[in-house]
Amino acid sequence: MLNVPTWTTDRVELLKNHFEAGLTCREIAASIGVSRNAVIGKLARLQLTRGPARAEPRPTKAARERSRKSIPRLQYKILQAVYENAEPLPEVAITSERRCSLFELSNQRCRWPIGTPGAEDFCFCGDTPVEGMPYCTGHTRLAYRPGSRQRVARAY
Repeated sequence: MLNVPTWTTDRVELLKNHFEAGLTCREIAASIGVSRNAVIGKLARLQLTRGPARAEPRPTKAARERSRKSIPRLQYKILQAVYENAEPLPEVAITSERRCSLFELSNQRCRWPIGTPGAEDFCFCGDTPVEGMPYCTGHTRLAYRPGSRQRVARAY
């Protein structure tokens, strides 16, 4: 097998001419007989770019992480609103009027599991959930108890 360089002087000139003509990297690659990635790499090494640089710089890693943290803040605000409007937890079990199976489960139904998974009577609560949360008001208060990590015994 012959050791022929990929980027000869003629190919580099063709690359520059096609690039200035506005051809895409795919079209340049097909014309010259190299891969698209080879064209992209050579353009980068020649420091050839299209159009003006970005008007606004890419967000920093810290900025991207701050934007990811906004979702937990939103959930915190939702939970805060649930707790501000809620009376103390009743000692009685929460009744689930609209119980449903896994196949009937949707975003418009409470996803609190009732029973043992795999058992014949296993189902989900099915009541209307709090907006932005997976559970109804009663189960949201059970699932997200402020300041405690106690296990909640389910009385069903």
